[in-house]
Amino acid sequence: MKVTQQEFLLGMVVAHKPGVLHRVSNMFRRRNFNIESISVGATEEKELARMTLAIAGDDRVARQVVRQMEKLLDVVSVSVLDKRRTVQRELALVKLPASDPKTRSDIVNWANVFRSHVVDLSPESVIVEVTGTPDKIDAFIELAKNIGVEEISRTGVTALERGAGTVNRKEKV
Repeated sequence: MKVTQQEFLLGMVVAHKPGVLHRVSNMFRRRNFNIESISVGATEEKELARMTLAIAGDDRVARQVVRQMEKLLDVVSVSVLDKRRTVQRELALVKLPASDPKTRSDIVNWANVFRSHVVDLSPESVIVEVTGTPDKIDAFIELAKNIGVEEISRTGVTALERGAGTVNRKEKV
């Protein structure tokens, strides 16, 4: 029986203090799981932080990761986010070679089509800020490969579920 790999998004609320990110990532290392993407930032409550992790695997792997995360003392709550009901965003900075006017013009047009922004322009290159779903960023990068990509920096996915659902359950900390 072949196991189907898919990507899961985990929404987590954790204590906002030193060492938490290390303990979370160390759990992944110990279990030989890979983090495809991670973003961490402060929440509306200064003592808490929100983590969004993208992991690849099957349903069993996702359930196991959630169980392991729930065991960590600094994890307030964790859940697998329903992608159909989730607003996802990622930011990428993409540096492209652009020493001639035609290439610069093409890049500006692409940025406009993708509702992105040119954030730096030098005689040799252009840096475009692309914000959106990971698929949108992947599509921009795929298009940009036609002229060559010099560098890419991606933030990782951040996500919140739509509607009344929330990951904020204060059971620990």
